Amino acid sequence: MTATAHAGARIMPGSAAIAEAMIAAGCRFFAGYPMTPFTEVLETMAARLPDVGGVCVNAESELEAVGMAWGAAATGTPAATGSTGQGLSLMQESLAEIVYSRLPLVVLNMARAQGDYFQATRGGGHGDYRHLVLAPCGVPEAAELTQLAFHLAEKWRAPVLVMGDYYLAHTHQSVSVTPLDFGPLPPRDWALDGSTGGTGAAKLVSPLSDAKQRHAAGRADAGYDLAEFYHRHVAAMERMVTDEPPRHEAGFTDDAELVVIAYGTPGGYVRQAVRELRAEGRRIGWLRPITLVPFPSDVVAEAARRAGSVAVYENNQGQMLDDVRLAVLGSADVRFIGGLSLDPSGFGIAPDLDVALLKRRIADLHDAVTGRRRGPEPEPPHREHPRSRP
Repeated sequence: MTATAHAGARIMPGSAAIAEAMIAAGCRFFAGYPMTPFTEVLETMAARLPDVGGVCVNAESELEAVGMAWGAAATGTPAATGSTGQGLSLMQESLAEIVYSRLPLVVLNMARAQGDYFQATRGGGHGDYRHLVLAPCGVPEAAELTQLAFHLAEKWRAPVLVMGDYYLAHTHQSVSVTPLDFGPLPPRDWALDGSTGGTGAAKLVSPLSDAKQRHAAGRADAGYDLAEFYHRHVAAMERMVTDEPPRHEAGFTDDAELVVIAYGTPGGYVRQAVRELRAEGRRIGWLRPITLVPFPSDVVAEAARRAGSVAVYENNQGQMLDDVRLAVLGSADVRFIGGLSLDPSGFGIAPDLDVALLKRRIADLHDAVTGRRRGPEPEPPHREHPRSRP
């Protein structure tokens, strides 16, 4: 990742780094409703956006916030919104419509644990749609991926969701946030900038059509040809999911007997636990998906094929587990070693996120799959998830 600590870096919390990265990427409109741990991003944008000629609105609710962001995005203004998972539930109808309207928009989910994976990757809205999802681990990577999200949103004319969490919002790290160049982008010739108003050929941004009328036999016929519009929409979405390369980070998978897969903040804890187990002589690898859509299925499948055994850690009851199993397709033993782990506030400050604890859990499973121990398989620290059985 290029947004790493170097000359000019500052110590800042993830919420501030994400806000600064949005501004560096050109974001000039932001709307949201306070909900911890998203609130800190909103507060930073409220303080900083006016300095660069932008607008930040503390909306009446998440419904208004996404509606305002939708309107700003339709004018060609780089825009963003966000919340925690609960607030994003209120935005799902609008996100589905924004996808069909083919509008670039960056959406943040500063989640309280990892229970929003299905919401992020499957969508809670209506219709047949998908959008890109990025899952950073650590503040420097969040600063880079937030800027990448604006680039990808413009490139594909689609929302891009950045998955954060309580740790990412509140952890302080050294990071330099400067504008990053990800390459050229197509013109915003679709934007409602007022230039075509009154011409008889005004632009239209709508989840129903991008043309005001359909024409048949040389004459205008009132209404929309939704079939034609939806087919074009689906073709563009398929190109996005197929052509945008999946991103991941991995280590020690070439000779591993067990590969542990985790995303986001827990991915960093798993990475450290595996590194320490490697230093103790255990042939264990780790893999962290960075894009959740598109999911790095080919990489997961190859690592699983070589190792023969895969463990999935998530701070939920097993959601990414489904995507891992779809990638593996029965070619390896897939076990779930996660589970919902929360502090009393429910914010996701997880007792599970302890390197020593994760080391024991991973080592016990490695012993079991390699037959290092004699006798019955040890009782796992957590009740085995019903869907984790081979």
